[in-house]
Amino acid sequence: QVQLVESGGGLVQPGGSLRLSCAASRRILDDYSMAWYRQPPGKQRELVARISSDGGVTNYADSVKGRFTLSNDNAKNTAYLQMSILKPEDTAIYICNARSSITYKDFWGQGTQVTVSS
Repeated sequence: QVQLVESGGGLVQPGGSLRLSCAASRRILDDYSMAWYRQPPGKQRELVARISSDGGVTNYADSVKGRFTLSNDNAKNTAYLQMSILKPEDTAIYICNARSSITYKDFWGQGTQVTVSS
């Protein structure tokens, strides 16, 4: 089992920045790809970004390219989502995901709320 705990959400003004963290309960980053999804109010969950298990490949949704950066810190078993130039449409619950590179089993965090509003 893998437990994921997100932190770093909150209220921010348009144009501002936030960094989300996803801490894993054990060392997994070598064998799992990590991702952030988000679920805006009244909408379906969507993929924001995913980084491969070796950290070599990162894919982003078109809506966040150039503004968000996903990274891993293997020593801390933590993945980060640096979000910049935030827009009101980025308002959502942001949910961390870990996917086994061997079994493709998914693990999910509880989510953290990000609200972009003036």
